[in-house]
Amino acid sequence: MEDHLFTKKPLSLGQKVERIRMFRGIKQEYLASKLGISQSQVSKIEQQDEIEENLLKQIAEILGVTPEAIKNFDEERITYNINNYYDIHDIEIKDNASSNFVAQQFNPIEKITELYERLLNSEREKMEMIKGKTN
Repeated sequence: MEDHLFTKKPLSLGQKVERIRMFRGIKQEYLASKLGISQSQVSKIEQQDEIEENLLKQIAEILGVTPEAIKNFDEERITYNINNYYDIHDIEIKDNASSNFVAQQFNPIEKITELYERLLNSEREKMEMIKGKTN
């Protein structure tokens, strides 16, 4: 009986987009503005099981990953991808007269830790509910 309590349900495509967006530190509002849609529409997309291929390509480009990285979401692989993907959105020109570019620093470990803590709290709440039902 306990085995099924901790089995993970596969993430929907929308949930994968949400996780990657959070890893990147991108707000729904920013994604919405880049897509030319409202924040509530982004929220709905993140709740969908499937996402239309052209929209997925646009989202992937904005998030700085490939559509395949979203489809085959794996936290370890996506962390590597995010840290090593050259993305024009992460570059800022240091000096207009110079050709020197400085990449912004991003630490996905902080995001992973945050997500892990949320998952741990969720599991604790489930255990409390189970204990409450058995008493």
